[in-house]
Amino acid sequence: MLKKIETTLEAVIFSSRWLLAPFYIGLVSAIVLLLVKFIQEFVHMAPHIMDSSEGEAILAILTLVDMSLVANLLLIIIFSGYENFVSKIDAAGHEDKPEWMGKVDFSALKLKLIASIVAISAIELLKAFVNLDKELHEAQLAWKVGIHITLIVSGVLFALMDRLSEPKNGHH
Repeated sequence: MLKKIETTLEAVIFSSRWLLAPFYIGLVSAIVLLLVKFIQEFVHMAPHIMDSSEGEAILAILTLVDMSLVANLLLIIIFSGYENFVSKIDAAGHEDKPEWMGKVDFSALKLKLIASIVAISAIELLKAFVNLDKELHEAQLAWKVGIHITLIVSGVLFALMDRLSEPKNGHH
């Protein structure tokens, strides 16, 4: 009787991983919304690019790059999270299957996530530097630099912790 309860409980707990699937569907929807915003920004920028100053053009393009990086980050989270926590994605025979798909464990996902956040932060910081002649206060710039440095240090510490926790034989 106790074994049957245990087996049922374990089956329910194991099946609960499917509760994460709506989160990943929501993230796919977020990519769609980001695409709409990207198109909106591109359509707004394109007619004015020739009349813009170099700094304004760079800012507009960096905004598009920023959105692209966020979309890439979402895709990494969706693929890796779904495969690590819900179910394997059957794309083995597909010619466009990303090389890293199916190989990113939680530790690697964490490092990819922090690296993407650092890249996004770097773009935001670059935008601030390009926009220095505008109404950007020194305190705001200092905060942006401080946050960026904190993200870099966090990323390095995450990588170091993963490196230290690896077994000596190199198998993770």
